[in-house]
Amino acid sequence: MYLKSLEIFGFKSFAKKGVLEFTSTIAAIVGPNGSGKSNVAEAFRFVLGEQSIKSLRGKKGEDLIFNGSKTTPKMNRAAVKVIFDNARRVLPIDFNEVIIERVVHRDSVNQYLINGSVVRLKDIIELLAAAHIGASGHHIISQGEADRILSANIAERRDMIEDALGLKLYLYKKNESVRRLEKTEENITHVQSLRREIAPHIKFLSKQVEKVEKAEQMKNDLLGFYREYLKREEEFLAYSKEKLEIEKKPLLATKETLSRELNEARRILEAGAKGDKKSVELLRLEEALQKLQESRDRVSRDLGRTEGVILSLRHSLSKRSGVSTPDLPTVPLADLEKIVSHIDTTVQELETEESVSLLKKTLLAIRTTLLDFVKSRRHVVSGETGESLTEQIETSEREKIELEEKLKELETDTKRHGEQVSLLRQAIEREKDSNRDAEKAVFKIMAEQNTISGKLSALEGREATLRLIAEDFKRELGEAGALVGSAILTFRDTPILGEDARHLTQEEIAREERSKQEGRRRLIEKIKIKLEDAGGAGGEEVKKEYKEATERDTFLEREIADLERTAESLKKLIVELEEKLDTEFKVGLTKINQEFQKFFALMFGGGAARLEVVRQEKRRGKSVLDSLSDFEEGLRGEGDESNSSLDAPVKEKEGIDITVSLPHKKTKGLMMLSGGERALTSIALLFAVSQVNPPPFIILDETDAALDEANSRKYGDMIESLSKYSQLILITHNRETMSRAGVLYGVTMGADGYSKLLSIKFDEAVRVAK
Repeated sequence: MYLKSLEIFGFKSFAKKGVLEFTSTIAAIVGPNGSGKSNVAEAFRFVLGEQSIKSLRGKKGEDLIFNGSKTTPKMNRAAVKVIFDNARRVLPIDFNEVIIERVVHRDSVNQYLINGSVVRLKDIIELLAAAHIGASGHHIISQGEADRILSANIAERRDMIEDALGLKLYLYKKNESVRRLEKTEENITHVQSLRREIAPHIKFLSKQVEKVEKAEQMKNDLLGFYREYLKREEEFLAYSKEKLEIEKKPLLATKETLSRELNEARRILEAGAKGDKKSVELLRLEEALQKLQESRDRVSRDLGRTEGVILSLRHSLSKRSGVSTPDLPTVPLADLEKIVSHIDTTVQELETEESVSLLKKTLLAIRTTLLDFVKSRRHVVSGETGESLTEQIETSEREKIELEEKLKELETDTKRHGEQVSLLRQAIEREKDSNRDAEKAVFKIMAEQNTISGKLSALEGREATLRLIAEDFKRELGEAGALVGSAILTFRDTPILGEDARHLTQEEIAREERSKQEGRRRLIEKIKIKLEDAGGAGGEEVKKEYKEATERDTFLEREIADLERTAESLKKLIVELEEKLDTEFKVGLTKINQEFQKFFALMFGGGAARLEVVRQEKRRGKSVLDSLSDFEEGLRGEGDESNSSLDAPVKEKEGIDITVSLPHKKTKGLMMLSGGERALTSIALLFAVSQVNPPPFIILDETDAALDEANSRKYGDMIESLSKYSQLILITHNRETMSRAGVLYGVTMGADGYSKLLSIKFDEAVRVAK
C-alpha cells in the first residue's frame, strides 16, 4: 500500500482545491514562511481523524475553514481527501483504492466518508490501525515536535513507542474490553439489585399462592365430602319415599274397604231401627263419636305437623348460626293453616253428598284456591333472622301446647261418648238381639278404622319429615354448586363403599344411623366456615402474577450467570492482551535499540544510545499533571491501585528512559546535550522506530531545521535509506533535503490571501534530460 494523493479544499489557507500527487518515494514541500506549508501536514492529521483542534492550531471547528480574504469570500466547509493504493490489501477492506474523506462545516459538524459512504470516526480509526496509521502517530512529525520524544516523560515516551510498534490496536482492544468489563459488572450489580427488589414480592406472592392452594385443597376436600353426603342423602330420600308409599298403599285400600263395609252395616242398622228411638240415639252417638275421633285424629296430625315445623325451624336456626344461606320463598304457618282449614271444612261438607257435578265443582274451587294461594306467595322472600326464627319456634311451641291440650279434651270427650255408646249399645243389645251381628260389624269396622287412621297419621308425620329433609337437600345442593361449581353435579356417580370395600345397596345406605349423616353435615359446615375465612378470591390472578414474577427472577438469574461468564471471558481476554502487549513491546524494543544504536553511531560517528524500561514509583501527594498522566494510563489499562497510607507507593509505573553516550565526551544524559545534539538524537530515534515497523508513509515537518550542512548530508542519506521502507513527505527549507526528493511541491501565497501549489517532478526531468 502507498499514498497516491492528497486533495485539499477550503482547509485553512487552501481556498481553492489543491491536489498533491505522490508519485515518488520522496516528496518535498517547500515555500516561504507563512505560505501554508505546515497546513499540508495538518491536513493529513485532520483527514486521519485528529480530534484535538488545538493540535491543529485552532480553537474551534470553524477555525479550520478558510475564513476569506480581501478578494476571496470565506468558505462554508472544509474537506480533505486522502487516497491510498490498496492492491495488497494492507487495509482490511475489499477495494483496490481506498478514499478517506473528512468534511467540517461552520457549525463544527464533521462528516467521515470511506469510498463515498458515510461512516463513523471509530470505523476510520479501526481501518487505519491495521496499517499502523493514526492522526497523531509517530509517522507525522510536525514542526517543533521532533524533540517531543526526548522531552516527554517516561510514560508518554512509552506511548509513542507502543504507537510506533503498532500496539495501539491491542491497546484499543484492551481498553474496549476493560470498558465492556466495567459495563458488564455494572449490569451484574443492576440485575442483582433487581432480583433483590422483587424477592420480597415473590415471597409475598408465594404465601398468597399457598393460601390459594390451601383453599383449593379445601374445596377439593369439600367436593369429596359433599359428593358422599349428597349421594347418601338422595339414596335415603328415595328409599324412604318408596318404602312409605309401599306401607301407605295397603292401608289406604283397607280404609276404603272398611268405609264401604261400614256404610253397608249402618244401612242395615238404620233399616232395623226405624221404630226404635234407642237405635236412633245410638246412631247419633256413634256419629258424634266418629266426629270426635276424626277431630282427635286431625288434631293429632296438626300436632305432628307442628312438631315437624319446630324441628325444621330449630335445624334452620342451628345452620344459620354457622353459614349464611340464600333467602328462599317461605309461607307463614298461619296462612297455611287458614287454607288447610278452609279446604278441610269444604271436604267435610261433601262427605255425605253423592252428586258428581257438585263434587267436580267443589274440587275445581279447591284447585283455584290453592293456585291463587301459591301464586300470591311465590315471591315472598323470607328475611328471617335468627331472632325471627326463635320467635317462630316459640309461637310453634305455644301452638303445640294448645294442640296437646285440645287433644286431651277430645280424648276425654271421645272416652265419655264411648262409654255412653257402650251403655246404650248394651241396652239395645238386650232389646234387639236380631241386630247384634250388624252392630258387631259396625263396632269392629270402626275399631279397625281407628287403627288404620292412626297408622296413616304416623305415615303422614314421616312424610312431612321427609319433605323437610328433601327441602334441606335442595338447599344444600344449591350451596354446594355455589362453593365448588358444576363438579358437584357428578355426585350421583360417586360410589358408596362399606368397610369391606364393597358397594353398598340403597337399602344399606338408607338404614344407616342418621347421626352419622348429621356428623358428615357438621364436618361440611366446618369446612365451609374455614373456606369463607380463607377467602380465595382472585386465585388465578395471584397464581399468574406469581408465575410471571418467578419466571422473571429465573430470567434475571440466567442473565447474571451469562454476565458473569462474559465478565470472566473478558478478564481472560484482557490478560491475554496484556501478555501480548508485553511480549510485542519487549521484542519491538530490542529491535528499536539495534536500529537506534546504528543511526546514532552514523549521526555522531560513534557513541552509544539505547532505550531502557524503567519503573517510576508514584506516591499519593502528586501534582495535577501527574493525576492527568494517571488518568491517561487508566485509559490504557494501567491505573493505580490505592493504598491506605497517605504517601505510600501506589504502583510502580513502567516507562521508557533514553541513555546516550557521545563519542569523545563524558556526556551521559539527555539534559547535557546541546540543541543540535538533541536534534540529531531525536532524528536517529525517530528513524530507528520507523525502521522497526515501517508505516506506509512518514511526514516530516522541518525536522532538519537545526542541522548544519555536514549533518544535513547525513540526514539526507538516512532519508534515502528510510525511503526504501516508507513513503516520505518532507516539509523543509534545507537544500540538501530538497535534493533527495523526486517530486517538489512549492507552496506560495499571493495578494489574494490563499495558498497555491506548484510542482516539479525531478524524476521525470532526469529522464527527459537523458
